[in-house]
Amino acid sequence: MSKHDISDLDDIKNLVDTFYGKVQVDDFIGPIFNEKIRNNWPEHLRKMYQFWQTILLDQHTYQGRPFPPHAQLPIKQEHFERWLALFDTTVNELYEGPIAEEAKSRGRKMATLFQVKLEHIRQSPFRPLL
Repeated sequence: MSKHDISDLDDIKNLVDTFYGKVQVDDFIGPIFNEKIRNNWPEHLRKMYQFWQTILLDQHTYQGRPFPPHAQLPIKQEHFERWLALFDTTVNELYEGPIAEEAKSRGRKMATLFQVKLEHIRQSPFRPLL
């Protein structure tokens, strides 16, 4: 079966659903996600559809502040590495093309940015602006 590039909201939903299906059962990062999200997976997935739709398709549907909620989680570099490995594998399994490559690139950039910002939030006595 030939793969196509990420091109619409259905592709985003397929990517997000497949990826977070893997996350939920992952023995390393799954427990962190499942403990935080609990029974709110449908709501979380909707936010992720909007997030990736905004990032990859330039359709501005996401409005949120992703950093403060993540700052409360017990996550470190190795958790981001697992997230990225699962994300890249999922993208590669489902899609190929420039937007799929951009998804992986954005994932890596976000992981780096998240780690820097989370460390800053955790070290700062002040409430984050974003």
